[in-house]
Amino acid sequence: MLHGSETWPVRKENVVALQRSEMRVVRWMCGVKLKERLPSKELRERLGTDDTALVLQQNRLRWYEHVLRKHDDDWVKKCMEYEVKGPRPRGRPKRTWREAVREDCKARKMNKKMPWIVVNGGR
Repeated sequence: MLHGSETWPVRKENVVALQRSEMRVVRWMCGVKLKERLPSKELRERLGTDDTALVLQQNRLRWYEHVLRKHDDDWVKKCMEYEVKGPRPRGRPKRTWREAVREDCKARKMNKKMPWIVVNGGR
């Protein structure tokens, strides 16, 4: 379900939908009905899986680290810093990947230039 999630600028609605579908699969794998009202945390511990929001965050920070290590003339790094010219559409701007990474770094109380310390050292 999380294939390519390194580049998703997910919204909270998307995270909630992913968590719901993941828990449906986890309950099915554990053979537990929703009526039994077992906590999701306990079921995830049985299977040894992490929360979907945490995995999304780790994937984004891992990709960000990978891009930061690239040379400055690499096209991937240039795409990360690219600003589209021209008039913007009306309304609130869509959430960007860069904003998602900034929030991930803030949530982990880390310098956004050094995400590998928490991603690799946290496990």
